[in-house]
Amino acid sequence: MDPNSLSPEATWLLPDGLEDPRYVRAPDPSLSAYADQFLDEVQSIPTYRPTIGCVIPAYNEGETIAGVLDSLLQQTRLPDAIHVIINNTSDDSVEVASHYAGPHTRQTATGEQSTVIYVHDIGKNPDKKVGALNYGYSLVETMDYLLGVDGDTTPEPDAVEHLINEIASDDRIGGISAVYSIDDSALKGPIEKFLIAGQRAQFSAFNMQNMLKGRNMAVLGGQFSIFSTQALRDVLRDSHQRTPWVNDSEVEDSLLSLQIKSAGYLTKISARARAHVGGMNTLRSLDAQQVKWNFGAIDLMWPGQRGDTKGQPFHPNLRLRWFEHLSMVINMTTRLMFFILLMGALTINAFVFRAWWIVPPVAAVWLNFRVAHSMQFRNRKDYLFVLLVFPAELYMMVRMGHFVRAWLKFFSRQQTDNWAAQAKAERGKGTAWLYPFLALAVFLAGIGVAWTQIPIETTSNILAVGWPILGIITILQTVWMIMKSMRRYRGFKA
Repeated sequence: MDPNSLSPEATWLLPDGLEDPRYVRAPDPSLSAYADQFLDEVQSIPTYRPTIGCVIPAYNEGETIAGVLDSLLQQTRLPDAIHVIINNTSDDSVEVASHYAGPHTRQTATGEQSTVIYVHDIGKNPDKKVGALNYGYSLVETMDYLLGVDGDTTPEPDAVEHLINEIASDDRIGGISAVYSIDDSALKGPIEKFLIAGQRAQFSAFNMQNMLKGRNMAVLGGQFSIFSTQALRDVLRDSHQRTPWVNDSEVEDSLLSLQIKSAGYLTKISARARAHVGGMNTLRSLDAQQVKWNFGAIDLMWPGQRGDTKGQPFHPNLRLRWFEHLSMVINMTTRLMFFILLMGALTINAFVFRAWWIVPPVAAVWLNFRVAHSMQFRNRKDYLFVLLVFPAELYMMVRMGHFVRAWLKFFSRQQTDNWAAQAKAERGKGTAWLYPFLALAVFLAGIGVAWTQIPIETTSNILAVGWPILGIITILQTVWMIMKSMRRYRGFKA
């Protein structure tokens, strides 16, 4: 460039940093006003807002559906549409939900937001919750994300905002689950308080396990999870399905999570979004729910059970399930062995207390205490459940009963509708929940009778072999509990 062609007002920066007025043009004063106008126009360009379609399958949720809808309407980020899918109901769910039907607008920190609530009564639905979910999917499949909410789940006010921010930030994520906590308000008696405290501890331990594993979630629970509709479409293509949820799985959410993972997506648990879910307040309803969950998990774990939901024992999402079932077997083994050996030793006056026997219970209490302390909404009942020892131990025994009943149902090839069984149990009907306790009583009685018929030399030999075996198992189990209790939670709250 010819330096002489520049205006006299121009300056030039020499290599040594000195200015020469001949070579650098001064800014045009007329551009300053245009710059402000340009920035205003850029800021006025609307940013893309992902669309969220919320689906709420509701079966006899007349007592809770109003609270669910109220909590959704109080969100800092409203879903763009909310579809309440009422099915097989025999209560006033339709009447209660219909009061919320129509458009809703509220002012939030980010401005005015709007949503529309639609109430669909699809009547008799043979596919139950699965059918309701698939009906809802057909209504929101053109949106970016599907938010699945149970009819008794109330999220924290910022739960939807956290979920959408997390899933929209990474196209690799196919679904994110909220952190679940069991609602322990308005409990009536000691049995309800005991069962809810146990479920809160169970959920918290499961949540923390997933958080510490890179926040990879094995099961995107239907209580409050968000899914990418693109991921769901990929599942339909890869699995040759017409709908995302299938009606021949006891755990439709676990199966869909496996399929999303197999389609190449990540399944995550949120670090911040939280929701309160309804718990089971009776032994009967808890038994039905947990047996259904365990039976469905076994069906996925065991190879070759069903044509389109064949077992996938080595699937990454099932590793935690295998570990849970193995842990339950070890827990059952140590407790039964200790009780039998203790009773046997007392019958022949051969019992000798060892001080180190205190170590395993202390390790268990410390581990459970850390889990309770990690709860975001912990309270006095959570600490008492752990520190009193007996409630936590009794709840473990209840879970063992669910575990055994699920495996027995699986191996017996019973064609049972576990959804119907759970609904029946929640209505206060059915006696299947008593079977584990009766079976344990019969088993121990049989052991007791057999023990009295064995010569004392044989009983001494059994004790001499049994105690060392139990000691080795207990030592390994205790070391594992201590290792788990020493893990850093890295700021996560269950």
